[in-house]
Parts: sequence; C-alpha cells; structure tokens
Amino acid sequence: MTDCPPRLRGDLSKWLCEINTGVYVGQVSSRVREALWTRVCENLANGRATMVYSAAGEQRMMFRVHNTPWTPVDYDGITLMRRPLPAAAADSETLKPGFSNAAKRQMAQRRQAANARAAASYTVIDLETTGLSPESDVIVEFGALKVTPGRPPQSFARLVRIEKPLPQAAAQLTGISDTLLSAQGVSLRQALTEFLAFVGRERLVGYNIAFDLSFLRAACQQLQLPVLSNRCVDLLSLARRKVYDTPDFKLTTLAEHFSLPVHTAHRALADCQLVDQLYRKLNGSDDV
Repeated sequence: MTDCPPRLRGDLSKWLCEINTGVYVGQVSSRVREALWTRVCENLANGRATMVYSAAGEQRMMFRVHNTPWTPVDYDGITLMRRPLPAAAADSETLKPGFSNAAKRQMAQRRQAANARAAASYTVIDLETTGLSPESDVIVEFGALKVTPGRPPQSFARLVRIEKPLPQAAAQLTGISDTLLSAQGVSLRQALTEFLAFVGRERLVGYNIAFDLSFLRAACQQLQLPVLSNRCVDLLSLARRKVYDTPDFKLTTLAEHFSLPVHTAHRALADCQLVDQLYRKLNGSDDV
C-alpha cells in the first residue's frame, strides 16, 4: 500500500501487523477482512493497494487491487497479476470528457481537508443539576464551550428557574442559590432551546458525558424537543485509557495531575473550560 493516510493506518494497525512501510500481515475473519478492504477503498484517495488472502481453490489465494493498473486475471484456474502493457498505459492516460484524474485528486484532497477541519471542531458541555437522577432531579445550569481551530472559543451559559427550592447539597457544591436562579434564571424551555441551537451538530466532549446526556434526553422528552444525536467523546473514558499514575479519575484529580487550576465551585461554564484544557492535554493539542 502506498500513500496511506494516518487514519487508515490506525484502522489497519488495530487488526494487522505492519512489517514494513505500507505492508500489513495478519490473520482475521472474512468479515473483518471485507470491512478493512472497504475502509481502504474509501480512504485511500491517491495511493495504491493490493490485498492477497487465503481462499478455496487450487491456488488457495485471491487478489484484490485498488488504484493500480495491475489487474488479477484467471489463467486456467490460476489467478495471476497482469502487468499493463505500455500501449495500454498510454491509452489510460489519454484525456476523457469530464474532470482529469489530477483534478479529481485535488477535489478529493480539498474534501478531505474540509472534513478534517470539521472533525477538529468540537463543543464541550456541562450541566449543573439538583441531584443525580434525571427522573426526579432537574437541570439548574447549562454550559457549553465551542472550540474551532483558528478562532476564539465561543461560550454559552444559562441558569434555569426551578419550582422547588434548590437542595442544600447542590447549593454548596455549585455556589448557586435560589436568589440567583430567581434573578438570572430563564425557563427550562428557553434555556434548552438556546442550548440545542448553540451546540448544533458539533461533536460533543464532556466528563462522564453519559450523565449530562441522560438529563438532556429527559428534558427534551419532557418538552417534546428533538433529542441530541451528536457524536460524543467521554473525557472520563479517554483519561482511563491514557493516564496510569493517578489515585482516581475524578475531574479535580486529573486537573491536579496536569497542574491545571481548579475552581472551588462547580459552575457549568468553568467546568467546560477545565474539561477543554484536559481534553487538549490528553490529545497533545494544547495549541488548538
């Protein structure tokens, strides 16, 4: 294989061993083999690939090719790789109606670059709630931080008026009071609608994000609003895979591990900023 992009190289390395640059070997099931070949054909825009695998028959092997003039042909039951003749190669390079191969490659490269830029954007989210159960507790604050390479981060924060008094434990943890919610809070419908509009279809990042998503789903169902279906990254799971020398994986512990400042009160936007810093540390992208 030639000109293999890093993303495809990572997919192949999960199942195969790279014994030389662009040369992968391994034993996988036919289902995995077909899935890997599909990934190769979808992501190898300019490079060439040849796959050889075991198959029933006298020769006991089969060939597949991608983006190469060499073609497998059957010769009395034996599959051979046919080298293109000079005349055939010249014919293949003649101009045809439509875009040239070079133009198609350039368009594919631009699409890949655009997709990479879009994939690099993400939005960190965090909620403050009255408790741990989405069935019996409610959201009191929304926070979000939209991060786009080359642009200043955009922030979103909304307090929510609630009908019942704020539990003392939640007030002590967050520093939010009933007086603050009454003075600055908006209705749940307004806060949630604005939050959904802010995050859009962006990739979401959060610490133990399943907790936030459970409250968001409950609120959306209660107000009959579309439920979020964004791609998500859980910082907690990411930290467990990449950090090995911490006593636990609490957000404050991870922050101390990376020497990041920690706020005494848990407020949604402040936690989003802390999660973003940790996310950059774990991905080695402090310059995003």
